[in-house]
Amino acid sequence: MKRTFVWCAVALLSLMVAVQAKDKMGSGTEKAVAALEQQWIDAAKTNNADALAPLLADKFVNTDSDGKVTGKAETLASVKAAKWETNQISDVKVTVFKDTAIATGDWTGKGTDSKGKSVDTRERWTDTWMKMSNGKWQCVASHSSTIKM
Repeated sequence: MKRTFVWCAVALLSLMVAVQAKDKMGSGTEKAVAALEQQWIDAAKTNNADALAPLLADKFVNTDSDGKVTGKAETLASVKAAKWETNQISDVKVTVFKDTAIATGDWTGKGTDSKGKSVDTRERWTDTWMKMSNGKWQCVASHSSTIKM
């Protein structure tokens, strides 16, 4: 009886350690993906498409708030051409599912877009990130919707 109790206690302790380790890995991944989101916005603020390029998968798909769908090359070209007075994200939340992460947040932008059109908006966005075979996270899809006040 005593031996069974010891084995049960050891098994329970091992399970608790494993759950804590998993929780720490999850929060670390969440923080890492949130940091990538901030790198993205920092690159966009300074029109630095070269800094953004490694964050986007080759087959990246963006659906903007007007419903226009673009790929990686067009997204990078837009980053180079836009001019921002305000370009910031907030309320970033990341949920991890193994090698996939879903990031959501708010974006506030004021300036001119890549076509010279005046922009003063607030949007809600969702980005899908995947951990690639090289171990790096890349965004594979992004979608935004205008927040109507």
